[in-house]
Amino acid sequence: MGKQQPISQRKLLGVAGLGWLFDAMDVGILSFIIAALHVEWNLSPEEMKWIGSVNSIGMAAGAFLFGLLADRIGRKKVFIITLLCFSIGSGISAFVTSLSAFLILRFVIGMGLGGELPVASTLVSEAVVPEKRGRVIVLLESFWAVGWLAAALISYFVIPSFGWQAALLLTALTAFYALYLRTSLPDSPKYESLSAKKRSVWENVKSVWARQYIRPTVMLSIVWFCVVFSYYGMFLWLPSVMLLKGFSMIQSFEYVLLMTLAQLPGYFSAAWLIEKAGRKWILVVYLIGTAGSAYFFGTADSLSLLLTAGMLLSFFNLGAWGVLYAYTPEQYPTAIRATGSGTTAAFGRIGGIFGPLLVGTLAARHISFSVIFSIFCIAILLAVACILIMGKETKQTELE
Repeated sequence: MGKQQPISQRKLLGVAGLGWLFDAMDVGILSFIIAALHVEWNLSPEEMKWIGSVNSIGMAAGAFLFGLLADRIGRKKVFIITLLCFSIGSGISAFVTSLSAFLILRFVIGMGLGGELPVASTLVSEAVVPEKRGRVIVLLESFWAVGWLAAALISYFVIPSFGWQAALLLTALTAFYALYLRTSLPDSPKYESLSAKKRSVWENVKSVWARQYIRPTVMLSIVWFCVVFSYYGMFLWLPSVMLLKGFSMIQSFEYVLLMTLAQLPGYFSAAWLIEKAGRKWILVVYLIGTAGSAYFFGTADSLSLLLTAGMLLSFFNLGAWGVLYAYTPEQYPTAIRATGSGTTAAFGRIGGIFGPLLVGTLAARHISFSVIFSIFCIAILLAVACILIMGKETKQTELE
């Protein structure tokens, strides 16, 4: 068989973006399922926290392992494997009746989710011209908001009437999309040009931590840790926070849906600004906005303040995610790009383990949400300091 024809930029964005959307839909639905299981299985905050954290443990393992694999067997193959991993796992988890079985499957699903994101961003970044690369990657990340909106709508209309199992079965349908990708998606042209000089996995790992790349690797690892720690600590708990503040499950789902809508303008504004002002400074501005919004969300004492702070949190935090996904692959050459992106994202997923655990532990001890969200505010400001001190601008640089 001959090589596949190059794919257009718009089609590539749509094809990879749908995978991103399905990833977000699964993570988003999980936040609502945690709230539903709290009611149906009578879970305590201590038990609830493990669902999000086990998911993040799987994401950390998946980001690292599938990142390594993508530099060995190709971006396309790993992209398809990760989609199958989380879609099939979601379908099976709809039939479990115990928390322990649910947690095991969430680990498997998490591996697929964690592996898909850095591999997809690497694939797209290698196929787009430098002057448009940042904007396209942020637009790719904007599919995450659409996935969360789909999750919120499914959760609002399906879970109360048909149960959380039906919502999980809907996410399992994404397996069919993976089969479609098998024939429609070409691999990265930059990766294919390396076919005769691929290096071992261990050589790639050593290169990521070699003197030439240790500065961006350390910087990105800290930033990813802080960003994912705060994101999963805050967003996986949003519906449950609303429940614990005294709102009904239906009200909580409605309010979180409103907050989720603010993600889209956050992405689009970041996509517009990233090629004008550059990655470093837009990332800093959006992270400072995230920190301020987190503080005011935690201290809000009225519904209007809660919704306003929640919408600003969605706007700034998800815009920052988009910029970070564009910024990360640009730090490494093609031979180790997926390994570098996967390694630093894996550090982030470790943060995603501790974020939900922290909220569950402190909520169980009746620590106020103002204190909890202040911790996330401080973590984000640490990421800002790290970027200012160690980060370099990569706007419109030609990928090695």
